[in-house]
Amino acid sequence: MKNAAGRVVRMTAADLQLRAFAVESKHIVEYARRAHQTSPVATAALGRLLSAGAMMGAMLKNEQDLLTLQIKCDGPIRGLVVTADAKGDVKGYVNVPQFEGFARPDHKLDVGGALGYGTLTVIKDLGLKEPFAGTTELVTGEIAEDLTYYFATSEQTPSSVGLGVLLNKEDGSVRQAGGFLIQVMPEAKDEVIDILEKNLSGIQSVTSLLESGCDAEQMLSTILAGLDPQLEQESACRFACDCSRKKIEKVLLSLGEKDLSELSEGKDEVEVKCHFCNSAYRFSPDEIKDMLGALRGAKAKAQ
Repeated sequence: MKNAAGRVVRMTAADLQLRAFAVESKHIVEYARRAHQTSPVATAALGRLLSAGAMMGAMLKNEQDLLTLQIKCDGPIRGLVVTADAKGDVKGYVNVPQFEGFARPDHKLDVGGALGYGTLTVIKDLGLKEPFAGTTELVTGEIAEDLTYYFATSEQTPSSVGLGVLLNKEDGSVRQAGGFLIQVMPEAKDEVIDILEKNLSGIQSVTSLLESGCDAEQMLSTILAGLDPQLEQESACRFACDCSRKKIEKVLLSLGEKDLSELSEGKDEVEVKCHFCNSAYRFSPDEIKDMLGALRGAKAKAQ
């Protein structure tokens, strides 16, 4: 299943002293909102993490590399998971997609309040024996600041991350979504950093840039003004889930003989939903019995 295209742009600036990414992710986030039926603050949280995942996926070198962003928290959202790859495929879900409230005094959605205290873990499976994993505490729960802190502490790369999701008040659909990620290379000069910081201080928000008509490239050109930004690459990204009936069958088989036997004795179909895209797969009692028979046959053969 592949849906909801977006766009990622990669640029460099100041003779490679800076590297930068930006994403337009409105359609990706809207697809996720519809698939998971998320309430507004859950839409904003998941949308921010999906946008970050799309940009960080573009940082991977090989097609088989896989990135996972995992937030565990004690707020009502109870956590989020996003995965992304170098091909531009991204998917994700929130543990509790529907709950009310969490508006700040400025009337913006309080994503930090919905997350509460917790941790952010970045896992990179690069085809080595063990995947790389770095975990940091949530600093604000607003996700962009948490990723900025992660890059500084776990990867020792000074970075600035901006993420935004703007919803239509009438129906909660996604009006704008996107983000940027700027990284300072070790050889960066002080005057380059000063210009970057001045430019960033003049940015109100990601969604304000998008609302003004900026696309991903224009967003980065604004942030990197005066630093000779150069377009390196642009590519499509999309909400894409690789779930299938066969994969769900494997999940059911992993339940074991006892649980499968109980399911096979029921009168109704068994419905299993994919965490990432919420697609439903249904199995009749007879199909469960066939699985049970195959499992018992495999056990007997192994003995």
